[in-house]
Amino acid sequence: MGKNQKNKFFNMKASADGKSADIFIYGEITKYAWEEYGEVSSITFKNELDQLGDDVEVIHLYVNSPGGSVFEGVAIHNMLVRHKARIIVHVDALAASIASVIAMAGNEVRMPKNSMLMIHNPWTFAMGNAVELRKAADDLDRIGQSAIQSYLQKSGDKLDEETLKELLDAETWLSADEAFQYGLADVVEEANEMAASINQNLFQKYKNVPKQLVSEQKPTISAEEMSQRKKIAEEAKANSAYLNTILGGM
Repeated sequence: MGKNQKNKFFNMKASADGKSADIFIYGEITKYAWEEYGEVSSITFKNELDQLGDDVEVIHLYVNSPGGSVFEGVAIHNMLVRHKARIIVHVDALAASIASVIAMAGNEVRMPKNSMLMIHNPWTFAMGNAVELRKAADDLDRIGQSAIQSYLQKSGDKLDEETLKELLDAETWLSADEAFQYGLADVVEEANEMAASINQNLFQKYKNVPKQLVSEQKPTISAEEMSQRKKIAEEAKANSAYLNTILGGM
């Protein structure tokens, strides 16, 4: 388990006196706590949450996540809401998608000025017959309504449902000040130097990723790799031309 445990996206630790605890949710929220189809994340999360003990009065939850599995995220959110401890959420850089729903479990949400909260409607990949696809759509509606309630309960009278739905439809990336304005954050702190945790694959799924996040995450390509890519592109172009010549003669 040692090797795979490094891939767990959350970690917890209790203080020496057991009165407080820190939980870190960093990286993509996955269905399984570890690779190689380890234990389900929400089950592992609950087990570790229980192990913190009954004396925990305050939990500091640190989040830097691009989102991930909706069902695991909803389960984690609900566990935190039910916990008797006061939950203080720190959005270290990014709480996007289902990670933003988890953040709403906080009695208090703190965001540095350069951190972001991204909210959008849930989506999924689906395949099957008409009945199965309709069920998938109905499931998304129910999940979406659950998220809406989480945001509204946090925001109080600073955000109405109509405005929230417009923000969700638009896939909105909120700055700390904007999140505070809508009641989704309680405290705006000084900017920090932490980089947002964004999986490169998610850039293709999200529509409105801020340009500064794209540039921060853009990988450096060596001259050797660039040369290799150019060679592959040239070979592909030559193969395409050859195929066109053959097909054109048929």
